[in-house]
This record gives sequence, C-alpha cells and structure tokens, in this order.
Amino acid sequence: MQSFSLGGTMVLGWYILSGRNTVGFRTGYYRKSVFGEIFRLGEASSINSILTNVTIGIATAFVATTAGVEAVAGFGTGARLEFLLIPVIFGIGAPIVALVGANIGAGKRDRAIHIAFTGAAIVFVITEAIGIVAALFPAAWISLFSEQQGTMDADVSYLRIVGPVYGFFGLGLSLYFASQGAGKLLWPLSCGLLRLLIAIGGGWIALKVTGSLTGLYVALAAALVIYSVVLALAIRSRVWFRISHE
Repeated sequence: MQSFSLGGTMVLGWYILSGRNTVGFRTGYYRKSVFGEIFRLGEASSINSILTNVTIGIATAFVATTAGVEAVAGFGTGARLEFLLIPVIFGIGAPIVALVGANIGAGKRDRAIHIAFTGAAIVFVITEAIGIVAALFPAAWISLFSEQQGTMDADVSYLRIVGPVYGFFGLGLSLYFASQGAGKLLWPLSCGLLRLLIAIGGGWIALKVTGSLTGLYVALAAALVIYSVVLALAIRSRVWFRISHE
C-alpha cells in the first residue's frame, strides 16, 4: 500500500511539474489561520473515527463475554463488511466535501445543502443494496472466512439484523463528509457519540435482560438509524449556518 501511494504521488507530482496541468507549485507565506482550520477539522475527524472504532470494540467485548470465541469471529466478520463500505462511501464523500465547501464559500447555501443530500441519497441506495444482499445471503459472506457453526450463526444473525440498515450508515457518513466541507463537525461528532451511547448502553441492557446477542444487534442497528436520522434532520434545519463556533 505504501509503495502504491508513493508511486501515485510521484506520478502526480511529475505531471504538475511538467507544466501540462492547470495548477502548479509555487512558494507562499505560512498562514497560521489556514493551518489552524485544517488542524481543527482534522482533530474532529479523528475523534469521529475513534468513536466508530470504540463502538465496534466494546460490542466485540460484549459478544466475547456472552457467547465466546467463535461468536466473536462471526461478529467480527460481519462488522468487517460494515468497514468495507467506507471506501465506497469515501468515493462519493470526497467530492461532496469539495462541492459543499465551494458552494458555501460562494454564498450558495441552499445549493450546498442540496448537494449534500443528493450525494447522501446516492450513498444510501448503494450501501442499502449491499446491506440487503448481505442480509439475504449472509452465509455467502461468512463462508469465505469460516464454516464453523458458532461463527456462522453469529455472523448470520448480525447481518440479518444490522445489514438492512447499512444504508443509514452510508447516509450518516456521507453527511459527515458534507459537514467537513461546511467546516461544521459539532453535529456529526455529537451524533457519533449518540450512536455510541445507544449501541453500547442499549446493547448492555439487552444482554442483561435477554442474555441473547440478538438484543445487542438490535441496539447496534437502532444506533445507526438514529445517528443518521438525527444528523440529517439537523443539517436539513440549516444548523451549519446557525453555529458560528465549535
């Protein structure tokens, strides 16, 4: 992966230096305000990624203490499919960042929101389709990694419950990218924390009451839906333009 990134950087750098590109390298002055804004958004983005990983990490610990090693393998394999959706979402999310930022900078706020939700709708359709296929044919995914019964049972159960809401994961993450373009990450971070609290708090209660992983998976699915819906409603209400400091 490092060699690929280095090679790509060298080719793109050569192309810019060749003079055949519309942009070029030039010297300039260090602007503290610009770098400060980059670091602010980067810090918030890092926290958002940490929240996602903490959610999955604690859920994995719940599975381990409830059902054992084979169930952990099954849950981990199912959750891995969720992580594999991120590059798909990123492919659309990256342009959303630029388009939203450019339109807000040009004073076209309504258009920026329209772009955000158009991109989010596209991502929702793609990720929801993947989730539904995974829910309908969960064994096809887990059999690529293991055929142990305990592992397969845990993975099948997870994908049948959480898979159908993968579209909401895509929706929320694409709106997070849009919020990056707007330079407003308070709401995505707040919704990410809300997802963590619902998934872990609700999952813990479900396990205590039922002793079944099904309750945990329902909590994880509900957390995804609530996370994305709350974020979508906030952005639709033009919260980007009401908050001046984060």
